[in-house]
Amino acid sequence: MKWLSLVLFFLSELILSALRVAWLVVQPKLRLRPAIIAYPLTVTTDAQITLLANMITLTPGTVSIDVSADRKTLYVHAIDIDSKEALVASIAAGLETRVLEVLR
Repeated sequence: MKWLSLVLFFLSELILSALRVAWLVVQPKLRLRPAIIAYPLTVTTDAQITLLANMITLTPGTVSIDVSADRKTLYVHAIDIDSKEALVASIAAGLETRVLEVLR
């Protein structure tokens, strides 16, 4: 059931992100606020980090760039963000929490 929850949550995030990116594209003037953030990882295993990074990359508007050598930080590029703190909180409360639930 936890895997199903993760898949459904990811699909909803995928759809919402695609709609946000589509909205950005059709705006007459692009007012993007791109940023690269250092996301502090709670996940620790290779499988957890890989799943989280891939899910972030598959979500439109974000790309996982790199994992630090100590595996405690994931660098993420976002095409348009209000604040770095909001993006970190969103990933932590959403994808990372669910990844931890399914891959303990």
